[in-house]
This record gives sequence, structure tokens and C-alpha cells, in this order.
Amino acid sequence: MGKWNPCKRGDFIKKLKELGFESPEPGGRHFYMRYGTYTLTLPSNKEYSVQQIKMLLKEIERGINKKISPEEWENL
Repeated sequence: MGKWNPCKRGDFIKKLKELGFESPEPGGRHFYMRYGTYTLTLPSNKEYSVQQIKMLLKEIERGINKKISPEEWENL
């Protein structure tokens, strides 16, 4: 397993699109991305820390009922 690295917001969004999420939608103070009936709120910072990425991926896994391995995430 490779080392986790911080991720720019744009790169994070591209990876989510490859997983099947729709394009970001504005709404209030944050943007949202949808995967079927699941809605993910995107943090507005320009770069996500390793801890933030891990937290978001756990939330996504619970929301879409799909395990995302670190290798799969890195290869997106």
C-alpha cells in the first residue's frame, strides 16, 4: 500500500466523478455531489489533508455501500 498524500480539491472531484458521482452542484455555503440518492457535501478548502481525505472516503463508503481501497483511490 502506498503512502497517503494531500489532494487538491479539483483532483478529488475528478476521482469522485470516476467513481460515478455527478458534477458538483452549488447549494448554500458548500457544493454537493450526488451518487444516486446519496449526497456528499464538499469542503470548500483548496487542498484536502490526508486526515480529511480518509474521513471523506469513510463517509462515501457508508453512503454508497462500496469499499474503496487506498490502491483503488490512488489509481483513479
